[in-house]
Amino acid sequence: MSRLDDTTSLRQMLDHAAEALAFARGRTRDDLSADRTLQLVVTRLLEVLGEAARRVSEAARSAHPEVPWREIVGLRNRLIHGYDYIDFDLLWDIIEHDLPRLVAQLQAILDE
Repeated sequence: MSRLDDTTSLRQMLDHAAEALAFARGRTRDDLSADRTLQLVVTRLLEVLGEAARRVSEAARSAHPEVPWREIVGLRNRLIHGYDYIDFDLLWDIIEHDLPRLVAQLQAILDE
């Protein structure tokens, strides 16, 4: 995969992570349970985030071991293939605790 392709995938990852955070801003875990639209939006954004991560080259992944590539792609796989049961407690935990750190990591990579 070329550097341009990695940059595109990293930008997509950043954009989708930031958008998921924006949709969740000011919301609570209870809101996620009660709002089907919020469920669908954040689930889809995390699916696309994981697909973009899957497309990042092995060389770029190796250069940035601080990013939990395997977990991001694994989440995508779980959301896509396990669509009939999504653990919204886990999803909310990812949004609250993991995405802010990921956004910072991706921004730092893109700023290099």
